[in-house]
Amino acid sequence: MRNSIEFELTANYALFTDPLTKIGGEKMSYSVPTYNSIKGIIESVYWKPTILHIIDEIRIMNPIQMESKGIRPIEYGGGNTLANYTYLKNVRYQVKSHFVFNPHRPDLAFDRNEHKHHNILKRSLKAGGRRDIFLGTRECQGYVEPCEFGAGKGFYDDVDEMHLGTMLHGLNYPDETGSDQLEARLWNPVMRNGVIRFIRPDECTNIRQIRKMGVKHFDETNVEAVDLLWSQIEEGR
Repeated sequence: MRNSIEFELTANYALFTDPLTKIGGEKMSYSVPTYNSIKGIIESVYWKPTILHIIDEIRIMNPIQMESKGIRPIEYGGGNTLANYTYLKNVRYQVKSHFVFNPHRPDLAFDRNEHKHHNILKRSLKAGGRRDIFLGTRECQGYVEPCEFGAGKGFYDDVDEMHLGTMLHGLNYPDETGSDQLEARLWNPVMRNGVIRFIRPDECTNIRQIRKMGVKHFDETNVEAVDLLWSQIEEGR
C-alpha cells in the first residue's frame, strides 16, 4: 500500500490500561495494544496535523505475560498512596500502517505533499522516532525499528482464533472527525493466527460522547517553521 510503513515494536513492559480498572486507583493492562496506543507511537515517530495515521494490522510475536507491581502514585491532594499496577512484560509486536490526508483540516491543504511526508516518516522510523517511544504509560519505554511484516516466528501463529472481548479502540478528536465532541470508540477484536486486523475509526459503531472540545488551527508560517526546524535537526545542525 502507498504511504505504508512496517515496523517492530519492543519493550520490557507495557501498560495499555483498561479504563474499568482505574476507578479504584489500580491499573491493569489489556492483553494487547489498543488502536490509539499504536497510533500514538507512530505519532511519536512522526506527526503532522496534515495527515492521519491508519493502523492496519498488528502481529503479536511474544506470549502474553503479565506482572503485578506495587506502586506509590502521587495523590491529587499531595502525598502518596499505594496501588497495584499489572503490566504486560517482554512485549514484541510487528505493526503495519499507512497515512491519509486529513479531510477535516482544509487550512492545511497547502501541506498535502505525499512524497515529502512518506520520506520523512521512513527516515524518522529508521532513526527510532522523533520523540520517546512508550507503550501506554511513560514508565514503559519502548523501541521501534523497520521490519518486514510477517517475517519470523510468532508465538500465536498456530492459534486459529482468539476473542479478546470488548476493548477501547480509541478516541475521536475534533480535528480528525470534524465535530466539536471528544468521543470514545469501543470494539470487539479477534486475533487470528497472531494477527489483529484493526477496523478504521470511522467504521466503529459503538461510540460514547465524553465532552465538548474545539480544534486548534495552524497557518502556513507555523508549518514551514516546524519543517525547517526538524530538517536542521536531522542534518545535525
